Amino acid sequence: MIITIAGPAWPYRGGIAEFTNRLARQLIDENHRVDIVTFKMQYPPFLFPGKSQLTSSPAPEGLKIRRLINSINPLNWFLTGLRIKKERPDILILRFWLPFMGPSLGSIARIVRSNNHTKVICIFDNVIPHEKRAGDKALTKFFTGSIDGGIVMSRSVGEDLRKFSINIPVKFNPHPLYDIYGKPLTREEGLSALNLPGGNKYLLFFGFVRAYKGLDLVIRALADPRLRNRNIKLVVAGEFYDDPEQYTELIRRLGLVPDIYIFNRFIADNEIASFFSIADIIVQPYKSATQSGVAQIGFHFGKPMLVTDVGGLREIIPHGRCGYVVSPDPLSIADSIDDFYSNDRKNAFSECVISEKKKYSWDKMTSAIFECYSEISGTQHQN
Repeated sequence: MIITIAGPAWPYRGGIAEFTNRLARQLIDENHRVDIVTFKMQYPPFLFPGKSQLTSSPAPEGLKIRRLINSINPLNWFLTGLRIKKERPDILILRFWLPFMGPSLGSIARIVRSNNHTKVICIFDNVIPHEKRAGDKALTKFFTGSIDGGIVMSRSVGEDLRKFSINIPVKFNPHPLYDIYGKPLTREEGLSALNLPGGNKYLLFFGFVRAYKGLDLVIRALADPRLRNRNIKLVVAGEFYDDPEQYTELIRRLGLVPDIYIFNRFIADNEIASFFSIADIIVQPYKSATQSGVAQIGFHFGKPMLVTDVGGLREIIPHGRCGYVVSPDPLSIADSIDDFYSNDRKNAFSECVISEKKKYSWDKMTSAIFECYSEISGTQHQN
């Protein structure tokens, strides 16, 4: 089939862009003709709190990526839509993660599908954003009215999508593995690369830092008397999108300065294996969530995970077997960290993770896309 994917991709950085690149490669491996249309202007500065939207990594080999979309220029939406409409792909796959993108992507989708050939399928990262703004509902409603089918990666996102009363096929498929970051290193290799001391137990909080990610909860948990003086350290690896001072002040006030290592920067692809290889357990103390790309990196590296019981996180971590699903509060987090080390759960949990990760292959995601396409078009597609 001829397939166009529209959304973040190289040279943009971040999990959604990496997902797009990896999905395109999977579709190419399945012998489809694939191109990616990404942004030439993604976020205006007021919407992007980080240092840079672009990656320094080289272009991925074997992918056709065109930078066409300007998220704030309606004339650009019209011209981009006409261009893809004339190309007549069988499927246009969109990514939706933020209502701000609803007008641009929704307008393009409406124009493209007016060729009466192309079916528009959206992979939803979120429907209702973690950090709400005025107008979100109207922008999302506009977008959801422009598509023929949807893929959701958590049940909670599916429930959110149904709130918009759209009568389209919607398929559930969990977020696939991020299997693009190389093989695990030895613990010693990871410690050396990060210049971290040996002899410690390491928790890893990975990804950009925003209030809903709950970094403050795991910091407070680490202050629990049961966890003190046990060489348990927290590594925070990711760029702060919140003011870092509120976290550093909390760390100082709780007397945890020697116990927390902060890498306040975007973590390049070639560093990810080092961070995950030194970790005993990955902590995701989110206060709200849908699904988690960080968890899928954890699965790739065979790491136990602690997640909070919000959104779709509980769906992917079997509690007590691959890790913990806990309430989003410091005491519950501390209880589980204490249990993890006191009862030496690491090896048993890691074995479970390695077994469970088979569920999250990329061919399952493409199968969901083609099942959705078949239902839309009334045909049977052999993936």
